[in-house]
Amino acid sequence: MSQATISTSSAQAKDVAGLSLIAAHSHISGLGLDDNLKPKESAQGMVGQVKARRAAGLILKLVQAGQIAGRAVLIAGPPSTGKTAIAMGLSQSLGEGVPFTAIAGSEIFSLDLSKTESLTQAFRKSIGIKIKEETEIIEGEVVEIQIDRSITGGHKQGKLTIKTTDMETIYELGNKMIEGLTKEKVLAGDVISIDKASGKITKLGKSFTRARDYDAMGPETKFVQCPEGELQKRKEVVHTVSLHEIDVINSRQQGFLALFSGDTGEIRSEVRDQINTKVAEWKEEGKAEIVPGVLFIDEVHMLDIESFSFINRALEDDFAPIVVMATNRGVSQTRGTNYKSPHGVPMDLLDRSIIIHTSNYSADELRTILSIRANEEEAELNADALALLTKIGQETSLRYAANLIAVAQQIALKRRAATIDLPDVKRAYTLFLDSERSVQFVNENSKSFIDDEGNVNLGTNGNAKDDDKMQTD
Repeated sequence: MSQATISTSSAQAKDVAGLSLIAAHSHISGLGLDDNLKPKESAQGMVGQVKARRAAGLILKLVQAGQIAGRAVLIAGPPSTGKTAIAMGLSQSLGEGVPFTAIAGSEIFSLDLSKTESLTQAFRKSIGIKIKEETEIIEGEVVEIQIDRSITGGHKQGKLTIKTTDMETIYELGNKMIEGLTKEKVLAGDVISIDKASGKITKLGKSFTRARDYDAMGPETKFVQCPEGELQKRKEVVHTVSLHEIDVINSRQQGFLALFSGDTGEIRSEVRDQINTKVAEWKEEGKAEIVPGVLFIDEVHMLDIESFSFINRALEDDFAPIVVMATNRGVSQTRGTNYKSPHGVPMDLLDRSIIIHTSNYSADELRTILSIRANEEEAELNADALALLTKIGQETSLRYAANLIAVAQQIALKRRAATIDLPDVKRAYTLFLDSERSVQFVNENSKSFIDDEGNVNLGTNGNAKDDDKMQTD
């Protein structure tokens, strides 16, 4: 692959319309900060964790500035204290122009890709390239379309009369342009844009000057002003792709179809080196702009020492995003070693990280979060039920209390009630154990479970040996 033929064209994938499943962090729409980066007590689904959210707001500003990359941030705190929620809020606040990639620490242990290749792909997905390209377009209001249809079924011919406020021109139409105009359902009075290079036709709307000519219009009808000046204009178009997409497109082994299948395979380092060189040239020439994004690694303690060493080196690369990591471990063993370190992260990586701590929620914050979750799940809680769920959340965990909302709602629906009452929450609490009660049950009934040696008591009185003895006697 030569440097001069690096391709960046990729198909745009559309989101599945109508998919609205409720996930653990569906209610998060941002970090809940004001213009001065001061956290609001409850906003955009975020509650509490004021210091952590303010710190995340400063990271957000660094990312949006686009001038700083290769930094490591570690969010550390007990389970159910909003570490992943802060990362989700950060991703929602970044906007569409800044890449955000989220992976779990265990994702890199794959049989298909090496650990370093998986991490490299995650890093390069988090670096965006804005490629600027100038193109010539024809933009104006359609005055008249004449299409001559051949009786013998040959090529169609026609004329397109198009105007701006300053000029009017007639263009000869070929078969391809006629098909494009027909497909877009272009009529007289429409304002259209034609890309001269590709022939793509875009309907911008209907002209205000012809508004009275339409008797029936839907609510989605868009009216625009008739363009001014010349019909032919030069327009700058910006394509945004990630470094990983460019890698895949220019990999001879895979090609651009791998973007759809997801089966990218190992990409040779030579390919990436050539792409890096070409992107650096584009940047120097002003043709491209590098947009460092965010790579979020959840449960980072699941990585091993080789992965941590690779991240250490990758952070020093010219094309490196800001790496945000999250963990709920205290002093624990680093995977692949015999020594322990804070948060299960080696000291050399910990030393280059800035650390954000999260703390346990207060009762008021738990109540607010559970109320937000109930609204998200379209469940109505009365005051007593919400108070009991809050108490359960304090004594067990926020996740367990949040899980009881959906269960209690089903119990309420079974008795044909629209509101979750206190007995519904109590019933859900007795049906589904939290981790502490589950451990207690296992300890009290340990003889009924298979132990480490494979022994189990299948009888009702005494142990298996006593039963055998009774049968022998």
